[in-house]
Amino acid sequence: MADAEIDAKPVDQDTLVADIDRTRAELARTIDAISDRVSPKRNAHRALEQIRQRVGQVDPVMVGAAATAVLVSVTVIFLVRRRKR
Repeated sequence: MADAEIDAKPVDQDTLVADIDRTRAELARTIDAISDRVSPKRNAHRALEQIRQRVGQVDPVMVGAAATAVLVSVTVIFLVRRRKR
């Protein structure tokens, strides 16, 4: 362990601060990405966006049925979670 300390190069304080700031920014982006992925609100929004994008490709009756299914599913999830509290 003493050899590693002897071989270590001195680090400029400004370089160290810049490295810490860069690491903090990367960590913040990672946490934001994880939060976005696990957010029920964002997941519901993404599901609705996918349905909207496919409207032109699918029969309007099918789109309505899918939207209704998503709405019912989200409502059931919220009601179940509310009862558990």
